[in-house]
Amino acid sequence: MRAARIARTAIAIAVAGLSCASQAAPTAQDKLIAELKRLAERVEKLEKRNTELEAKLAAGTAAPASALAQRVQALEQANQELTASLESDRISERDPELAIRLKAVEERTNAIAAPAKLASALEGIAIEGSVAAVAQQINSRARDNGERESQLSWRGDLGITLPAGDIGEGKGEFFTQLRVGQGDSFTRLNPTFTGAFNSLAFQAGGGSEETYAIVAQAWYQLTTPLGAGGEDAPHKLQFTVGKMDPFVFFDQNAIADNEAEKFLNNVFVHNPMLDSGGAVGADSYGFTPGLRLAYRNEMDKPDWWQVSLAAFGAGEGAQFGRSFDKPFVIGQLEYGRKNYGFDGTYRLYAWRNGQYEGFDGSRDTATGWGASVDQRVHEDVTLFARYGQATSGKAAFDRAVTVGAELMGDAWGRGADSVGLAWGWLRASKDFRREAADLQDGDGNFLFGYTPSGAEQVAELYYRWHLNDQLSLTPDLQYVRRAAANRDAKNMTAFGVRALYAF
Repeated sequence: MRAARIARTAIAIAVAGLSCASQAAPTAQDKLIAELKRLAERVEKLEKRNTELEAKLAAGTAAPASALAQRVQALEQANQELTASLESDRISERDPELAIRLKAVEERTNAIAAPAKLASALEGIAIEGSVAAVAQQINSRARDNGERESQLSWRGDLGITLPAGDIGEGKGEFFTQLRVGQGDSFTRLNPTFTGAFNSLAFQAGGGSEETYAIVAQAWYQLTTPLGAGGEDAPHKLQFTVGKMDPFVFFDQNAIADNEAEKFLNNVFVHNPMLDSGGAVGADSYGFTPGLRLAYRNEMDKPDWWQVSLAAFGAGEGAQFGRSFDKPFVIGQLEYGRKNYGFDGTYRLYAWRNGQYEGFDGSRDTATGWGASVDQRVHEDVTLFARYGQATSGKAAFDRAVTVGAELMGDAWGRGADSVGLAWGWLRASKDFRREAADLQDGDGNFLFGYTPSGAEQVAELYYRWHLNDQLSLTPDLQYVRRAAANRDAKNMTAFGVRALYAF
């Protein structure tokens, strides 16, 4: 714009100068003056046009600036409303649409994440439980009053395993088991070495009307890998302490250690020397406080071996009184291997009970050893065998052999069903054969009244009918010959049905 003014001024001066000089040479100068006037007019038009453009430009810049300010102000207000709305979890009709959508998405996300959060909170927790009922009848010749007897009992178990933190490389866990039930085993039975025809029977101390639960087990276990490899290390050391069932850790067997699913008679659930014979020294419910140390070697997977040693309370110690005064001590060596692709486990163990109660009521030290073997020999057939021998102590029987088999139902189109058959032989000890005939109770009544000879023989047959993954029914037949090594004893027969719900 300034340049246009300068040009116009210069042209005006030139025109004036030429006008003065035109008096001398009018023709040429007139033409030049006319040309300069036309140039001045064009400059003036250009200046006018520039002025108009500047005005339009000023008007166009002001309008957008004002609109932008309004939009920014509106956005700030909307942002404030959104912030205020998001401060509350409640969804309101007055909330901005974006806030409503965000809250709805958050609710759906929380709903989806809730199961995952619960699963994370429950990680490492395992719960298992069962309820079993047994209806059983024994023949009249088995009882001292010559009358048949029927018994109905039930038992419930709940086991919970909880993570208990880590100590160094070791992983800890805590296990507790609750047990409740009603109904006892048969009464007024003639003498027999068999501990129980119904190992499931559980009766609280208050009698059949009482159904309160007891804390059957409560123990802590720390498993520590040795060397490199962490949890997958082939060498592990295990320490367990608390109230336990000793048979969880010793004398195990794949097909003969679970009265809820397999054999019911006590001589086929555990080694007869330990359980029916009483060498284990646990309380009346089968539990006792103790501690255990084990080393496991899996260098030659799938084969493995393990050695364990434990001390448990015996006598009064089993009831948390003078717990480790003359305890029950047991050590076990076990070896697991695959034989032509079929699993087998072989266990050898020895024990010492410093408070063993003999058949005559005396308390003294008792020692012995035993073995437990289970071997699968076919896809549908598993065999088991146990042997027990007392080396000291006044045991009623000092030798015990039990053998048996389990056959799965694939052969008849019931693959989840199974048939179990077992036979046992319990030989009367020399002390029992020598003293039993003269033993009397405090009232002068004979405890046995006969001279023992030979061995008691026990047999059991069951068929487990699988209804579904939680339910099964098991008819069961038991037979005892020469009970308590009495050649004159009548044969005992017990028949029953077991129903089991397990998860």
